[in-house]
Amino acid sequence: MQTAALIGRDGTADWLCLPRFDSHAVFAGLLGTEENGFWRLGPTPLGDETPRPATRRRYRGDSLVLESEWDTDRGTVRVIDFMPPRDGAPQLVRIVEGVSGRVRMTSALRMRFSYGWVVPWVHKVDHRTVAVAGPDSVWLDTDAETYGKDLTTYADFTVSPGERVAFTISWQASHLKPPPYPEPEVALENTEEFWRDWVEHCTYHGPYREAVVRSLITLKALTYAPTGGIVAAPTTSLPEDIGGVRNWDYRFTWLRDAAITLSSLLRTGYRDEARAWREWLLRAVAGDPENLQIMYGIAGERELGETELTWLPGYEGSTPVRVGNGAAGQLQLDVYGEVTEALHLAHMTGLARNDYASLLQLKLIRYLEDHWDEPDEGIWEVRGPRRHFVHSKVMAWVAVDRTVKLIESGEVDGPLERWRDLRDEIHRTVCEKGYDKERNTFTQSYGSRELDASLLLIPQMGFLPPDDKRVIGTIEAIQRELSTEDGFVMRYPTAGSTPGVDGLEGDEGAFLACSFWLADDLAMIGRVDEARQLFERLLALRNDLGLLAEEWDPKLKRQVGNFPQAFSHVPLIDTALRLTASGAYGG
Repeated sequence: MQTAALIGRDGTADWLCLPRFDSHAVFAGLLGTEENGFWRLGPTPLGDETPRPATRRRYRGDSLVLESEWDTDRGTVRVIDFMPPRDGAPQLVRIVEGVSGRVRMTSALRMRFSYGWVVPWVHKVDHRTVAVAGPDSVWLDTDAETYGKDLTTYADFTVSPGERVAFTISWQASHLKPPPYPEPEVALENTEEFWRDWVEHCTYHGPYREAVVRSLITLKALTYAPTGGIVAAPTTSLPEDIGGVRNWDYRFTWLRDAAITLSSLLRTGYRDEARAWREWLLRAVAGDPENLQIMYGIAGERELGETELTWLPGYEGSTPVRVGNGAAGQLQLDVYGEVTEALHLAHMTGLARNDYASLLQLKLIRYLEDHWDEPDEGIWEVRGPRRHFVHSKVMAWVAVDRTVKLIESGEVDGPLERWRDLRDEIHRTVCEKGYDKERNTFTQSYGSRELDASLLLIPQMGFLPPDDKRVIGTIEAIQRELSTEDGFVMRYPTAGSTPGVDGLEGDEGAFLACSFWLADDLAMIGRVDEARQLFERLLALRNDLGLLAEEWDPKLKRQVGNFPQAFSHVPLIDTALRLTASGAYGG
């Protein structure tokens, strides 16, 4: 809930930004090579043997405590990885536990600051190892003997049954005194208790509880606790197209992603997170909807300039590696709808009223009055020309509709009749300009023939009822034209080597959020068995720990894009709730 470490199957941490999600990486091997930083902890390889993957791994119960176990010729060993929730700077704790036999272990720690670019000064201070570069320092604490070799800190040791050897790295500003000595065993107990207590608040007890709880834990982990901001993913530049250029930095708070995350948390009983995000929103927007950004830094920062890290060769050769995100300056009118819908849901679920939030909602609609009919970049942040995207107009309608309902409830005052007329005008215009009568489907933008999976949200947002023939026609058109052989959904048509509507070359995988939206829609129009089957095929795409990236590559049969992705886990929760409510699940 401050940053995240990605741990590979072989026990290697090859991605970690300190001290925040959006800080420079200390381990950037994920986007480069081992020269760019990593921390491997596992059985000692023999000779030139490559480190072996764990025999099995799992999260310990409903927590973010990871257990990886190796069965070797000499016995079995377990590594327990976790980041304790704490008020101070983040820590990564790794505890080695002997299970059977005597197993030789090696820790290899190579810290490289500034995304693998800077080799730190590593030295000992009172039996502690510290790596310093500029404003940052990272402290290693362990009872194991350590030594330096090839600009890497090593420890070689053997564990027998019941023996435990702990390693902790702690970030600290380099000009401050050393951080306190860690207490790994106490931290482990407290971390398990934290997650156990948090999960107890979940109000969902249906047949998909395991998947829902794992997704909720993931969303909680992607929340930056000091401010309440929620990152879209803890990584940058994991490619949507292996070897391609569709590589983006997701370590920021998109209003859209955060708003839908808030909705899922509210629906499953988590009001504290919703309240914290609402407060973050009010600070970030600062009562200035005319300059509303689609995304902000996790503390509300507005400057998110995009640059390329030319020294990193990219994940599986996928370049460029980008940090920052130039889409922050785009106009995306749908964001007004998502934010208003989230505030509306917070009000409807009993979150205590906030007068500033209501004032912000009114300001958003006053801005939309003058701008809803302008072209924009749309939900998918296209880098081609602005268009009149249908989804953007639908979400503008949502913003006005929810505000009309707020005024009708008597909670606030506003120009009710004028905004009712505005709501009707937007609805009428979308149905006239965004609908293809010949094909009986809504289209991506006014006058286009392309489809867009965001159209699946039309019935979910209440723009039209599920049984409307235009809704059913759109769902069936998307199944025909945007679905893979497996029945998963692409966001929109891509053009391969020719830049398409998004202004980019290359293709991408099936977008997992859109695939969950299709399952939702199928359930809404009565095709519940089909919805359940699709949903369960989507669950099967999760990795061994229940986590989802942004997309699924139907050719390579693997997850692609930044990981783990909030925008995939949120609709998983929503679809599970819908299917459970409809009774559409197997025995």
